[in-house]
Amino acid sequence: MSENTTNKNVSNDEIDLLDLFRRMGRTLSSWINSLGRAFLITIVFLIKSWFPLGLSIALGVGASYLLKFSSNSSFSSDLVIRNNVVSNSDMISYINRLHIYCLDDNTLALSDALSLAPKQLNNIIDIGAYWIIDKGRDGIPDYVDYENKAKIADTVNIKMQDRLDIRVKITSPQELGLVRTSIEKYIEKDSLFQQQNRVRLRQNGEMLTRLDYDIVQLDSLQKFKFFQETKNLLPKNGQQMIFLQEQKTQLIYPEIQNLYARKQALEADRELYKNIVTVLSDFSLPAKRDNGGMYYGKIIIPVFFLITLLVLILLANRKKLDEIYKKY
Repeated sequence: MSENTTNKNVSNDEIDLLDLFRRMGRTLSSWINSLGRAFLITIVFLIKSWFPLGLSIALGVGASYLLKFSSNSSFSSDLVIRNNVVSNSDMISYINRLHIYCLDDNTLALSDALSLAPKQLNNIIDIGAYWIIDKGRDGIPDYVDYENKAKIADTVNIKMQDRLDIRVKITSPQELGLVRTSIEKYIEKDSLFQQQNRVRLRQNGEMLTRLDYDIVQLDSLQKFKFFQETKNLLPKNGQQMIFLQEQKTQLIYPEIQNLYARKQALEADRELYKNIVTVLSDFSLPAKRDNGGMYYGKIIIPVFFLITLLVLILLANRKKLDEIYKKY
C-alpha cells in the first residue's frame, strides 16, 4: 500500500471522529434545549393553573382533617423489657403471636392470651415486639427496628441481645397500664419459660454457695500464708531481722476480689432480674395521636394534587387528543 493511500485513510478516520463528536454535541445540545423548554413550559403551566392546584391542596387538607375527626383515635407507646431466660429471637417470636391475633381479629385467642375480657380488648389495635439496634457497637440503644430491616450480617449496627421493644397501638392510652400487666402475665405463664427460669435461679444459687466456700478457703489460705511468711522473717537466736523478699500474700487479694465481684453480680441478677422478664422502660402516655391530620394528609394531599394536575393537562391538550382520537 502506498504512502499516499495510508495518509488518506488516516485523514478519513480523523474526519469521521470529528463528525461523530459534532453530532454528539448537537444531540446533547438539542436534549438540553428540550429539557429547558419543557421546564419553562411546566413552570408557566403551573403558574397559570395556580388557582385549581391551590384549591386541590386546600381540599386535600380539608379531607385530611375530616378523616381525622371522623375516625377513631390511635395512639402508640413502647415498653422496653430485659429478657432474663431465653434468647431475644424466641421471646420476640412468642410475643408476636399477639400481633398475629390482632391482625386476624382473633378476639378469643387474644382474650385467652392476655387474660382479659373481650370487651377490654376493644381498645387494643396491635401489639408487636421488635429488635433494638445498637449503632457502632457502643452498648447504647439507638433506635427500634420497626420495619425489620436490620441484617444479621451487619457488624456495625447490631441487634441488642439484652433488651427488646414492645409497641402497643391502642385507642385509649389510659389503658396502657392494664395492657402492660396483661403482657407480663402472658409471658410469665408460659410453662417452658417458668421451668427455664427455675433452672437459672437454682444454678445461680449453687454458684453462690460455691463462691462463698471458695472465698472462705482463700481467706484461710491468706491468713495461713501471712502467718508463715511473718514467722520466717522473725529473727532467730537474737539475730537481726532482714527483709530479703517481698511478702507474697498480696497475690491472693485479686483472686478474692474477683470472687466477690462474681458473687455480687449473681446476687444482683437474682434480686433484680428474678422474673422471666424485667421492665426497663415503662409505657409513657403519648403526646399526640398517630392518625392526626398529617397522617392522612401525606397521602390525600398528593393524590388530590396529582389528579387535578392530570385533569388540567388533559383539558389543555383536548384538541390534540381529539385529533388523535379521530385519526386512529
